Amino acid sequence: MEFFSLLLGTFVLRPYVFVFLAVFLFISCARMGWVRTLLFLVIAYCIAFLSEFSSTRNGFPYGFYSYIDTTRGQELWIANVPFMDSLSYSFLSYVAYSLSLLFWGTLKGDGWKVEVINLDAIKNSVRVLLTAAMLFMLMDVIIDPVAFLGDRWFLGKIYTYQEEGEYFNIPLTNFAGWFIVGFAILFTYTRILMYLESRFTLSSKGTLQIPGKALMGPALYYGVLVFNLAVTFYIGEIVLGLAGSLLFMALFSATALKVYQKRPFSPGESVPPIGNC
Repeated sequence: MEFFSLLLGTFVLRPYVFVFLAVFLFISCARMGWVRTLLFLVIAYCIAFLSEFSSTRNGFPYGFYSYIDTTRGQELWIANVPFMDSLSYSFLSYVAYSLSLLFWGTLKGDGWKVEVINLDAIKNSVRVLLTAAMLFMLMDVIIDPVAFLGDRWFLGKIYTYQEEGEYFNIPLTNFAGWFIVGFAILFTYTRILMYLESRFTLSSKGTLQIPGKALMGPALYYGVLVFNLAVTFYIGEIVLGLAGSLLFMALFSATALKVYQKRPFSPGESVPPIGNC
């Protein structure tokens, strides 16, 4: 009963995270089914938790920081890490991967009905994973500085670094850690999935034929950034908000250009219904 009470408390304290998580689950299942989605969720959470458990003790990979346990007893914690914090890595790494596939893929479609037609050829490539890790890290350039100021909005003050950082109080080691962890999540997922698919026929149950599925992950990527930028400006951090907005516009412009340059489908051309993202 205590577990469910703490889980309910987590939802009450972090409702926006659950909204992002729910959207991620829908998009991922529509794209690749329940089995692959749950595999991704478990791998991402485990690696994220281990990275946070490590960094709060020895400084690797993010630098030394610690969570402030003011919400212990109100929400679910695993050891000294809030459960929801590590869980958020799942949808953040997923949408970064989706955007990387969009950047590296060959796009065809009509209007917003866009698909990556060479998904199988690129989905496990190192270049896609490295780009996704970079996009994952760039999300944190916008997210972490405003999360650090959580006492000025409804997040609350949840963590602190041992030393003041170079970028709006965030140490540069933190961003390096996000790159490393993002790559570790995606590399582990793709390699385990390759192994499983070479030996078993994985269920595709849960997939949906929705036009433009290739754009749903990137849309969530930018939705998360818009939310955090909105909070940044709401609390009056104009300089931080402008810096984040410049990064957002650069990424969004590159995405819009890529989609604009898509080629139309040929008559009768089919698109693989299932992919990694």
